[in-house]
Amino acid sequence: MEVQYIRRHHNYQPNDNQCFSYLVKHIKAPVDLVWSLVRKFDQPQKYKPFVSRCIVQGEVNVGSLRQVNVKSGLPATTSTERLELLDDDEHILGIRIIGGDHRLKNYSSIITVHPEIIDGRPGTLVIESFVVDVPDGNTETCYFVKALINCNLKSLADVSERMAMQDRVGPVNNV
Repeated sequence: MEVQYIRRHHNYQPNDNQCFSYLVKHIKAPVDLVWSLVRKFDQPQKYKPFVSRCIVQGEVNVGSLRQVNVKSGLPATTSTERLELLDDDEHILGIRIIGGDHRLKNYSSIITVHPEIIDGRPGTLVIESFVVDVPDGNTETCYFVKALINCNLKSLADVSERMAMQDRVGPVNNV
């Protein structure tokens, strides 16, 4: 199924000066729970560890812009991003970076969320793909983006699985 999802939703036609890739994460949490985190264009800090703050003006719709503040440790402090695609039925979110003080030019990404069964329980297959310009002489851009997405996907899994476990256990009574 993975290959079918990738062919369907993660097809890029990069130029000679661009790189693209996709990353896959299997999460032991139901798809609706994972999607509830991913779809929050206005709250990426819920699972993206390098985001310290996000501001969106008005309602979140395709075309909405967000101003993201990035935590120290990355070669950037801000990013301006536009919501390109939000499909709650198919669980697809697409963004494009349109500004900020970083080197990611013509960056866009698609993240898709798919139900699957993991160890006999409802789980989620998450696929995130991207395309970005590679500056002349810079061979590290793709590696950097892949490392950042891997970190975000690991955090998404950690947060989702913790929430799923709390849902299964229920509230804790303090006696």
